Parts: sequence; structure tokens; C-alpha cells
Amino acid sequence: MKTIEDLKRLREQLKTKNNLRHDGGIQVIIGMGTCGIAAGARKVLTAVLDEIAKRKLEDVKVRQTGCIGMCEQEVLLDVVRPGEPRITYGKVTPADVPKIIAEHVVNGRIIQELAIGKIIE
Repeated sequence: MKTIEDLKRLREQLKTKNNLRHDGGIQVIIGMGTCGIAAGARKVLTAVLDEIAKRKLEDVKVRQTGCIGMCEQEVLLDVVRPGEPRITYGKVTPADVPKIIAEHVVNGRIIQELAIGKIIE
């Protein structure tokens, strides 16, 4: 288990490598409203940061947002790939994160059994 200090160091390392507000590149957005946090969003966020660091994915930006509005589907995680629709995954657990990162973030394949929405921007 990581300590808060370990997570803070990891966050600072990722901030140094990535401009989290940069518009280009792939984005992973995690709903961190109170409903998301109550459903386990912090553990999902930690799993996302760990998986991205493990794979050395320097072009992936991790962002947090407030309530996305589908509280019954928490934990919500969106993947945004340039030029593609924004995909929302619902009821995400830390165990789902490696598959989401490997399949969708790295290889561009949507995981249909976890996807609950698509936003075409």
C-alpha cells in the first residue's frame, strides 16, 4: 500500500512530465465528486497513476473532475483520444484499470462491457 507521501511524490513527478491541462494527447478523466469518492474513485485514481507510470506513458494526461452526473454508475472514468469520441466507463474498479489502459488508452479499442456512454465533440 502506498503512503500519502508516496502518492504526492508520484503526482509531482507526473506533473513535471505532463502538463495536465494540455489539450493534446490522450486524457483519462476520473469523476472525483463525493459520490465517486464514496464509490472508490481514490483507489481507481491511484491504480490509473500506477499503471501509467508502470507503462511509462508520458503522453497520457490524468485529470480529475467533479460529479459527472451518473452517480449510480460510479466510479466513472472517461478516456479521450484525439479525434475520437469521449468514452465513459462505469462502475470502474481498480481491477479494471490495467485492461482500460492496455486496451483503450494504448491500443484504441473500446471495452464494450464497461462502456456506458459516448460523447462526440
